[in-house]
Amino acid sequence: MSEGNSSNGGGNQWRTLDKDLNRISQFEYATQYVSRPLVGMGVALAFIVIAALAAGVFFGQTPTSFVVVMAAAFGAYMAINIGANDVANNMGPAVGANALTMGGAIVIAALFESMGALLAGGDVVSTISKGIIDPAGMAQGRIFIWAMMAALISSALWVNLATWVGAPVSTTHSVVGGVMGAGIAAAGFAAVNWPTMGKIAASWVISPVLGGIIAAAFLAFIKARIVYQEDKIAAAKRWVPVLIGIMAAAFGAYLSIKGLKRIVKIDLGTALMIGAAVGAIAYVVTAPLIAKQAEGLENRTKSLKALFGLPLIFSAALLSFAHGANDVANAVGPLAAIVHAEQFGDFAAKVSIPTWVMVIGAFGISFGLVLFGPKLIRMVGSQITKLNPMRAYCVALSAAITVIVASWLGLPVSSTHIAVGGVFGVGFYREWHMEKRLRASAAKRPAEKRIAPEERRRRKLVRRSHFMTIVAAWVITVPAAAIMSAMIFYVLNAIVG
Repeated sequence: MSEGNSSNGGGNQWRTLDKDLNRISQFEYATQYVSRPLVGMGVALAFIVIAALAAGVFFGQTPTSFVVVMAAAFGAYMAINIGANDVANNMGPAVGANALTMGGAIVIAALFESMGALLAGGDVVSTISKGIIDPAGMAQGRIFIWAMMAALISSALWVNLATWVGAPVSTTHSVVGGVMGAGIAAAGFAAVNWPTMGKIAASWVISPVLGGIIAAAFLAFIKARIVYQEDKIAAAKRWVPVLIGIMAAAFGAYLSIKGLKRIVKIDLGTALMIGAAVGAIAYVVTAPLIAKQAEGLENRTKSLKALFGLPLIFSAALLSFAHGANDVANAVGPLAAIVHAEQFGDFAAKVSIPTWVMVIGAFGISFGLVLFGPKLIRMVGSQITKLNPMRAYCVALSAAITVIVASWLGLPVSSTHIAVGGVFGVGFYREWHMEKRLRASAAKRPAEKRIAPEERRRRKLVRRSHFMTIVAAWVITVPAAAIMSAMIFYVLNAIVG
């Protein structure tokens, strides 16, 4: 009897020990879950401190005043937020389509964003964010500096908040709102260039709609010319090189405008000719490669996805390069304006961006992407609508073409709105196409049970909650950043005035 009790007591001890070990294990998992964001914030804070110290110590050719040190810190903070939010739009579709792993996407994006910023980033940029305010309206140079500081802080805070909520927003629009709000607070409503603001407001609608329409049109083309053909592989061998050529032509035209402007000024017509030549070369090179890759593939839709994987990776890399060349300069514009004003004692509509400022922008977006980017990459890539390589390629193709069309029309567009609009366009086209097939099926078989409205709503292919959140964030980006910027300007002016 005592032996049984002893044996039973030993079993209870082991069960108690197992429970304790299980609790310890769960506690370790919880600690790791909580500490992971803290590590990211710690690394980000370290980068901000290093950027501030570098501005004040390691760059002798730049002013070493406290104002520039503080501006460099906020510029680094802004760059981190660009990497966490804006860059996800270029890599999200490729990750969502499983053409790239999360790690591979982060490495490629960090590399090409930095290359775009440092190699093709604008050496001369409108630091008043494309003429939003007139610097001559500022009474003093110090007022102008605090206005740019307020714009930098408010835009960074707004992008940070949007990332936390899970809404991809335009970095450029955030800066525009910040500059506008600070400009109004410093010099009144007359200082704002309202016609330019009207164009930017129009781009809120034009960018996503144009991107969505082009993406949906290409998806419809792929379905009609490849997916629904009897011999899918033969159709793919005919049309995939054409689609790659179109993509190469769009990027060739865009990058010739952005990347060669330091050497020679290229107009849009010449850029389009260069793009056409690049597209033709891409078609000639990829046609035999696609034909070889298609050998032995089964005649089904799943096999087609393999043919779009590699072109999708290249397109994501080129989109990151283009983004780095274009948007990073806009984001660090207020920092460049502050540096110029401190260094020369005046302010101008356009100034050269110092190399060290671009380095802060380039490295900051890389850190932000690595530390905080996966959240928005998953949002854009898989949580709005389901993407495969063909759909994701349509999104990338749409983004490249829309930028060229916008340049031709002279419209200020957002790369964020274009890319996310392309994802929505693909998703809504799929919904429309599914509804069309359901109606056709119901017409052929009227006796079959109709789908209930509740079931039809459940089958929606675009998540409406994400759609409403993102659209709301887009609409309020400029006014929200403007209000925050005005408040910050008043605080700064009160403290130092």
